Amino acid sequence: MRILEASKNKKGKLSLRQVGGGWLAQDSDDLTPENIEFNLVSEKTPQENELSDVKFAWPCAKHVKSNAIVIAKGNCMLGMGSGQPNRLESLRIALRKAGDEVKGAALASDAFFPFAWKDAVEEACESGIGVIVEPGGSIRDGDAIDCCNKYGVSLLFVNVRHFRH
Repeated sequence: MRILEASKNKKGKLSLRQVGGGWLAQDSDDLTPENIEFNLVSEKTPQENELSDVKFAWPCAKHVKSNAIVIAKGNCMLGMGSGQPNRLESLRIALRKAGDEVKGAALASDAFFPFAWKDAVEEACESGIGVIVEPGGSIRDGDAIDCCNKYGVSLLFVNVRHFRH
């Protein structure tokens, strides 16, 4: 029998997951919309209802696995995509589920978008999404910001990743 002891991280909690041959330690994701700072990085400021939808969609994305995309409007999840090899396929699943309701809705992604042009950000903008929230942190964040500015979509960064392995 082996007993493992994990020291507390700065936030006080550590999430452990068994992987082949060992353990993966990650910061616990216990933040709520009340202690998340939503930072506007696009030119367009979200409307009050869009910001409310973001605050609903962001914690929903926390509970969706791997390449999570959540689309929400009016405190209701309209569509979600997850478990796909890339964020674009997850987005397409979520868009199909949301249908025509997607116009003006909020989109939350569990991790940053590594590409924008002709990828998930642009496809989301073209579909009518009104606001996107994501962690930010990609070396290509500028591409996502430029894309949202091109389509008049609000983009918020939260500097916290939900993405867990």
